[in-house]
Amino acid sequence: MMLAIPLITLLALKGGSARAEEQTSEAAAAPDAFHELESKYLFGFTTGSDIGEEGERSVEFETTATFGKRSGSYRTIEQEFELEGVPTQFFSYELSAHVINHSIKGIEGIDNVDRTQFSGFSTTLSYLIIGRGPGSPIGLTFTVAPEWARIDGTSGVRTRDFSTAFRLIADTEIIPNRLYAAVNALYQPEIAKPSSDLAWSRTATAGVTGGLAYRVAPPVTVGGEVEYYRAYEGFGFKSLDGHALYVGPTLYIQLTTKSHLALAFSSQVTGHAAGDNRSLDLVNFERHRANAKLEFEF
Repeated sequence: MMLAIPLITLLALKGGSARAEEQTSEAAAAPDAFHELESKYLFGFTTGSDIGEEGERSVEFETTATFGKRSGSYRTIEQEFELEGVPTQFFSYELSAHVINHSIKGIEGIDNVDRTQFSGFSTTLSYLIIGRGPGSPIGLTFTVAPEWARIDGTSGVRTRDFSTAFRLIADTEIIPNRLYAAVNALYQPEIAKPSSDLAWSRTATAGVTGGLAYRVAPPVTVGGEVEYYRAYEGFGFKSLDGHALYVGPTLYIQLTTKSHLALAFSSQVTGHAAGDNRSLDLVNFERHRANAKLEFEF
């Protein structure tokens, strides 16, 4: 009887140890709910460095709205229909058609407009320089986005407009699969001639943007971003027309394994237009901006 008690105790300990090892093994085998996430759309108007997996194709519906000038009523809503592809692990493309609605009334220097028009085409070509991963904590991508527009984005008048946006993108994971950060550097030269003008105008926009995004649940990521832009007359940096700083929140929702929704809103918090002593630059920029992207892979 005395020997039976230690034997029973030993068997119980062995059984408990086996159950603990089994539970540990099951936990190790269970997939991590916070799986790896592409960073491209996590940061709102700021872009992440991921370009997608080789062979992926998708369609995207992107809506960008701007609101507010110095006085009167001002609103634009641009809708882009995009086809995206990733032919190789280092290169992706986007082909887009644009439609824009202007609702403008009582704005100094801009005619009253209330109409929706087909505005043009654009493409975005992305090259992945450094892929973020175990061997590299930082991802680095360079994009070139030429665009032809037949409607001026600010005033809504007919124009002939050619621009190209050059963007250098860097991002990292501060906490793996949970906390992300990104920085973009932007330069966009533009040449345009409204239908009523005889001469072409040359302008440029330069900017730096940054964002943080935290994954509060496996399908939901929230964050915020800061954007700073400077508008120039001509392609160089000698004649400054104005500058603006924007701040706003972002939201990313993974709807399914093949679809997602990204939302962003930003407001101009400080700025100044050349020759205007009033706060904010509402000549070259708008007071508020909003963006929504809905993408489906196939």
